[in-house]
Amino acid sequence: MKRIAIILFLLTSVPTLSLAQIDPSLIQAGLDALNSATLTNAQVAAYSRQAVQQMDAQNPVAGPNDPYTLRLNRIVQRHRTVAGLPINYKVYKVPQVNAFATADGSVRVFKGLMDIMTDSEILAIIGHEIGHVVNKDSHDAMKSALRRSAVRNLAASNSGVIGRLSRSQIGGVADYLLGASFSRRQETEADDYSYTFLRKNGYNVLALATSFEKLAKQGGGSGRLTQFVSTHPDSKARADRIRARARKDGLIR
Repeated sequence: MKRIAIILFLLTSVPTLSLAQIDPSLIQAGLDALNSATLTNAQVAAYSRQAVQQMDAQNPVAGPNDPYTLRLNRIVQRHRTVAGLPINYKVYKVPQVNAFATADGSVRVFKGLMDIMTDSEILAIIGHEIGHVVNKDSHDAMKSALRRSAVRNLAASNSGVIGRLSRSQIGGVADYLLGASFSRRQETEADDYSYTFLRKNGYNVLALATSFEKLAKQGGGSGRLTQFVSTHPDSKARADRIRARARKDGLIR
C-alpha cells in the first residue's frame, strides 16, 4: 500500500508522466522520504548497523591484538553495556581526531583521538557520544540522512545522472553520520550525560573538561582536528561549563 501511495503521489504531482515513465529513482526518493518519517527504533538500529559496516569496510580497523584495540578494551571493560544497550567498540587507525556512536550501539574511536587523549579523556568523549544515542539524537540524524538520500535520488533523476548515485536507502548515510553535527542543546545534553556517566561510575568528571580544553588548544593548529572541532564547537566554553558544574557539585574548589 505504501508503494502504491507513493506512485500515486508521483503521478498526481507530475501529471505529464505515465507510470511506465516514472524513473525508479523517483520512486526510491519517495520511499526514502516515507521511511524517514515512519522509522521504528529497530529500523533505525538496522540502518545504523549497515552504515557502520560500510564505514568499517572503508577504514583500516585495528585488529584484536593491536595495541590500540587492547588499550580501548582496557578503557571500556566495565562498559560493554550502557543504559541497557550492548556496545561494540572498534578503533579506526586513521590520523583524524574523531569518535562517533550510532543507534545500534556501535562506537568507533579514531587513532588520532587516542594519540592526544588520556584514558580518562577517551572515556569521557565516548560517554558524550553514547549520550547522543541515549538521547535519541542519533535517531534524528538517521532520519535526516534518509531525507538527504531522498533529495539526492530526486536530484539524480532530474539531472539525468541516473545510475551514478546509490539508490539504496543507506546510500550516503555513512558519510552523513560521520560528519553529523548536533544542535547546541543536543551537545549540552550529551555533555551532561557524559558528566553523569563519569560521576556515577567513580571517574573524575574533569576528564570531560580537559578533553575539551585539549581540542580548543590544538584545534586551530592541526588539520587533523578540523572535523571533530567543526562538529563539536565552543570546546573552551563547554570545558568551562563542566568545571563550573563540578565546582557547584563540590567536586573541586
